[in-house]
Amino acid sequence: MSGLVDMYTQQFKTTLAYQLQYRAALFIWLIGQILEPLVFLVVWSAVSHSNGGGTGGFTEEGFAAYYIALMVVNHLTFTWIMFEYEYRIRQGTLSFALLRPVHPIHSDIADNISYKLISLPAMLTVAALLSVAFRPSFQFAPWAVIAFVPALAMAFLVRFLLEWTLAQSAFWTTRVNAANQVYFALALFLSGQVAPLSLLPAPIQILASVLPFRWMISFPVELLLGRLTPVQALRGLEAQAAWLVLSAVLLRVVWRAGIKIYSAVGA
Repeated sequence: MSGLVDMYTQQFKTTLAYQLQYRAALFIWLIGQILEPLVFLVVWSAVSHSNGGGTGGFTEEGFAAYYIALMVVNHLTFTWIMFEYEYRIRQGTLSFALLRPVHPIHSDIADNISYKLISLPAMLTVAALLSVAFRPSFQFAPWAVIAFVPALAMAFLVRFLLEWTLAQSAFWTTRVNAANQVYFALALFLSGQVAPLSLLPAPIQILASVLPFRWMISFPVELLLGRLTPVQALRGLEAQAAWLVLSAVLLRVVWRAGIKIYSAVGA
């Protein structure tokens, strides 16, 4: 355990230095994460205003609170590993990672967290500015804020492990863009990013609850904003824990199968 802690410490130092060298790229990525929820915020605020100030239980201020919270939660849970793994397989850079005495996933975790540590102050600043502009109505319940902490942690872990597992499809097919697009399209609709899940038809809400997407983004947002009862929150945490275990098992199985057939393809 001490060796793993030392490894993470050194990896954080390395990745933080690396991230700071590419400030322009950090800024561009951050802009992308801000624009998407901002567009949906403006659209749903306009819909709510045209309906007399309310739509599906959300007021204009409620939509503002939802999308500002979603923007921050999405930032804290998102990963980019599904875009990178194809390159690692084709170019053979994974081979160097396999020579290290620790699993390659640890380096990716350190990369992900270090990026968020650097960019989080800017994200929170944008959230504060949007709060001034759109005047959101936040209704925090103390118990929900406390429960939000483990919910956010499990949301990050479920999303990271699941997307790391799905990225392993590059072991079997070196072109995975189509599969990635299908996944991200489903995530966009079923995680509450296009619209709060409560506004969607009942069958889609059920599908979102059965699949992991709600538990990666929407659930922590709903919990933070006080839109869930204690019983619903407990069931949500149980669902997250179940998906966390399942994702860890799937990752282990897929990784072992994929590494057996791995060969660097080349450019």
